[in-house]
Formats: sequence, structure tokens, C-alpha cells
Amino acid sequence: MKYIAPVRDAVDPQVFGRMPLAAWREYAGLVESGDWPDIEALNAARPDGMRERFVAQNRALLADGLHYEQRIAERGEIATREHNWHDLFNALVWLRHAALKRALNARQMAEIAHMGTRQRSRAQYALTHFDEAGVVVALRDPSLLPLWDAHDWHGLFWRERAAWLDGRIRVELFGHALLEHALTPAQLLVGKALVVAGPDVSTAPVIHASARAIHAGQLLCDPLELRPLPLAGVPGWHADNGRETFFAEAPCFLPARAGRRYPAALELRSEAGGTATCAAR
Repeated sequence: MKYIAPVRDAVDPQVFGRMPLAAWREYAGLVESGDWPDIEALNAARPDGMRERFVAQNRALLADGLHYEQRIAERGEIATREHNWHDLFNALVWLRHAALKRALNARQMAEIAHMGTRQRSRAQYALTHFDEAGVVVALRDPSLLPLWDAHDWHGLFWRERAAWLDGRIRVELFGHALLEHALTPAQLLVGKALVVAGPDVSTAPVIHASARAIHAGQLLCDPLELRPLPLAGVPGWHADNGRETFFAEAPCFLPARAGRRYPAALELRSEAGGTATCAAR
């Protein structure tokens, strides 16, 4: 069933203080006020060095006949529907994670050149799934991965609850559809995850290395690369996950499909000059 976001004045203000929206409070002026931000406000929030600009998606814009991704690549124009939660959250992700967004766009353009605009490749599905629902998981404790592989959600989220609180595993949300769905607290969010492992998995190098690997075609070549992660299990991300029975009751905690295998985590490595890269384990 297609998700329909609540109208702006019907959103419970308390959702902005809960995860995952609480992690985006730096953009409170764009999201939490009573009025929709206009395109000029979005452009004014761009960080230094961001060359892309938001443009209103209207009939005049669409008359150019360009594909959405082509418009970004060739003109630096991000078509944005006004008064629209989905596109507003997409704009926020551009503001925070432009390098990842550019990597997706470059790959989409390469696939469009190969496939045309009427067909989609496996890579394009993977890129789109990550764009909409992606999370990057930074992993310092590799012993957690077998629990995830087996969909042992009770083990991953309950027995190893401390790991989510002490930084042995951390989630950086990227998919703008997840932010939109979080406007409705009852939603059981499930992310599509890439995993980056290493002894020091700070957010900036993890995101930078992921963007480089995506751009190089080392990641997101097939949707099956993405691991489902029921975000409702992360401490603080759902009101009910303090109850052990939640992990047996909530429908988002699905068992692993027979024969399903996930790729190994990518290892974060430091190269000469302090550059962080990802390499397959």
C-alpha cells in the first residue's frame, strides 16, 4: 500500500524529537515551522561548495524533456515539488550528503546511457532502493554480523542492545522516504543497508568511502546487496522496543528467506594522505 504523508498541520510536533527525525534537527527551520519553505529557502541552506541547486518542478521545467537524473547531471538542477514532504526530505539529504547523492546520480547516468530511459537495470533498482530507503551502518564489532545474517533480530537488537548504545554499531540514515514515513509514528521503518566495518568508523570517512565505492561501481550493482534492517529495533527508534516481546510480535522482524545470502561488510581502510576507502573483505 502506498504511503500517504499527513498534511503539514496534521503532523504531531513530537515526531521531530524522536528518531530518526531527531537526528535532522539542524534543518528544523525548514521542516518544523507551520509554513512550507520555498525553493529560495532550500537554496539558501546549501553548504559551501554545493554546486547543485533546487528548482521548482512545474510544467515549464518538465517541458525540457530531460530525465530527472539528466537535469541534475547536465544542469545541476534538482527538480523539487513544492509543498511536498517527500521532495523536502530529499532536499535535506542533498544538503547533508551531497557526495552520496552525486555518486548515485553518476551511476544512474551511466545506466541510462547503457539502457535508455525506458528500461531499468538491476543496478538502477539497487541505486533507487538505496536512495529511497538506504542506511549506512558503521560496524566496529564484527561479531554482530552473523546475527544479522541469520535475521536473529532478538539477538541483534535485544541481547546485543548495548552495542547500539556504546557505538559498536551505528546507523546513518540516507533514504528520504524513511524520513517521510517517520512522520507517522506507528510506521515500522525498515532500511536497506550497506555495512562498513573497521576499528574507527566515524561518520564522515564512512560516508565518504561509501560514496567513492558507489561511484566506482563497487557497490549497488544489484538490489540483493542491500541488507534489510528493521530500524524499529534500534534503541530509541520505536517506543515499544524496550519490551523483549516486541521482537517476536512486530511484523517488521521477518525471518531470513531460505538460501538468502548477504555480501560481506566493506572494510574501511586508511590510505596515504589520510584518505578513507572501502575494500571488500
